[in-house]
Amino acid sequence: MKIKAQLMDGTALDRALMRISHEITEKNRGVDGLVLVGIRRRGEPIARRIRENIRRIEDAEVPCGSIDIRFYRDDLSVLAETPQVRRTELPFDVTDKNVILVDDVLFTGRTARAAIEAVFSCGRPRRIQLAVLVDRGHRELPIRADFVGKNVPTSRSELIEVRLPEYDGETGVWLMDLQS
Repeated sequence: MKIKAQLMDGTALDRALMRISHEITEKNRGVDGLVLVGIRRRGEPIARRIRENIRRIEDAEVPCGSIDIRFYRDDLSVLAETPQVRRTELPFDVTDKNVILVDDVLFTGRTARAAIEAVFSCGRPRRIQLAVLVDRGHRELPIRADFVGKNVPTSRSELIEVRLPEYDGETGVWLMDLQS
């Protein structure tokens, strides 16, 4: 894999997440009944950053948790014979809440679909919205994000790589060439 371009540095990523945070509070008319759910793996720290931004914007605490969607994927047998499943960590009830699912990249829509199923297994929310740092296109399901940090048209031979300090020791978004 070869780096084709850096799409966002740490400052641009922070700016995009702050914009998403403002959009979430505006579209939901504040934070009453709002909860953030990060999709494991990189959706978790992104959700926490959005929570911190909302804390600064609204001076209010928004519950934040995470879900592991591996058992809800429709391509489970392709991923591994025995997938490693981590706990869902939702320290709150999603019933009748406005759930904001948070992920790093929206591609085919299959991860978002699986996350929606995982949320419904925990309760019946009032509404589910999707926030993603990058939307790269190539949807296979009728799913779209409500909040997007950056739209990046890609080819199937490219990959969007989001790097976060929690996992990668650096912050940024890169466009990678898979054919190198």
